[in-house]
Amino acid sequence: MLLQFSIKNFRTFKDKAALSLIASNYDKDTREYENIVSNETFGLRLLKSAVIYGANASGKSKLLDAFEFMRYFVINSSKESQKGETIEVQPFRLSTETENEPSEFEIVFLYKNVLYRYGFETTSERIVSEWLYHKPKTKEVELFYREGNTFNTHTRSFTKGNAVVKEGLVRDNALLISVAAQFNDKTAINVLDWFKRLKILFGLKESGYQGFTMGKTESPEHKAKILELLKAADLGIQDIELQKLDIDSLPKGMPKELKDKIIREVREEKKEFVSDVLTKHKKYSADLKAVEHISFSLDDDESSGTRKFFALTGPILDVIENGYTLVVDELDSKLHPNLVCKIVSLFNSKEFNKKNAQLIFNTHDTNLLSSGLFRRDQIWFTNKNKYGEAKLYSLADFKSDEVRKTEPFEENYIRGKYGAVPFLGFFDNLKIFLTENEKQKS
Repeated sequence: MLLQFSIKNFRTFKDKAALSLIASNYDKDTREYENIVSNETFGLRLLKSAVIYGANASGKSKLLDAFEFMRYFVINSSKESQKGETIEVQPFRLSTETENEPSEFEIVFLYKNVLYRYGFETTSERIVSEWLYHKPKTKEVELFYREGNTFNTHTRSFTKGNAVVKEGLVRDNALLISVAAQFNDKTAINVLDWFKRLKILFGLKESGYQGFTMGKTESPEHKAKILELLKAADLGIQDIELQKLDIDSLPKGMPKELKDKIIREVREEKKEFVSDVLTKHKKYSADLKAVEHISFSLDDDESSGTRKFFALTGPILDVIENGYTLVVDELDSKLHPNLVCKIVSLFNSKEFNKKNAQLIFNTHDTNLLSSGLFRRDQIWFTNKNKYGEAKLYSLADFKSDEVRKTEPFEENYIRGKYGAVPFLGFFDNLKIFLTENEKQKS
């Protein structure tokens, strides 16, 4: 499970920003049973979900971009780049203090009953520093600390990593953790395995994960679960079927090279391509009795909200079944607020979320603030000042006499009590729609 994620000098975040899923003690009597997972080994109470609010361009998506960058770089830095290639990281560019300084990332998580703290600093040219600590029981142990090309490694607990360093196999632009995992260091493999269990979706681009859900429907067990979710969402869908591509009906305008490739793979390699998902709906007679089913094209006939929810069902099931952490940018886009509430409820549920999967997402849907689904420590905000610097803070960061757990969060947020809302006063002085005479009078 994720405990904390922090960044510094990345995109719109100049100073350190930390998102914590460690439950506060101030809300101990609020949704403690549903929303909290207790870990007795380390004496921790961890949150199963967190929501992030903020004005447009305040840093909500950039925070999730940081998750995506760190995940990708940890998994791929040793194999996706060559010596001398640049690292795709961007510091805070609106200040002379930070534009040439490294960006910093650190994450704390629990995996296989061990607590890990891993992080690094990097510029676009090289890794400036990197560190890994673990806590098998009560004491945190340093496994390695890197400063440039100088490495201090734990010879017994990071054996293969130590050998990799001695052989000089770590490039300036590659992470030691990634290289060590390639050489089968057990601890490094555990760290990479956890990052692979961190699933990140961008809600406005459901095509990126729709294929995953389509693949899940090939299994009768998973198809049944996906159908159950679709029916629970009241979309009118009774069944789904993958429509396989017919190579005899390929579009005439398709490039010959692509057409030949598809035909070759289907005939010689026995591959199958899916051309569409068919959703089956009930058809009714004049006296409103169901007489048969009719098939709709998911792409052509269903709404954008239905397509989005269908695409989400596969990742949601995968994450909950395996106890992963799911990070979603714009979860609420195209979805009804009540449906978003139900998705959050699945993660908070003791009954359905038995492996303690976590959900982190950003949204503009203020209905969630009055849903009663969240404690104060689960509600986060991003706010940007006039210098373009984003800040991240929780509702639990306010003093208890400033924000009471029984107050109307939605109403207070909209009126600006917690910040993180746009200042729109300039709209009152707009002149672009006025005639020249009206502009002069004003």
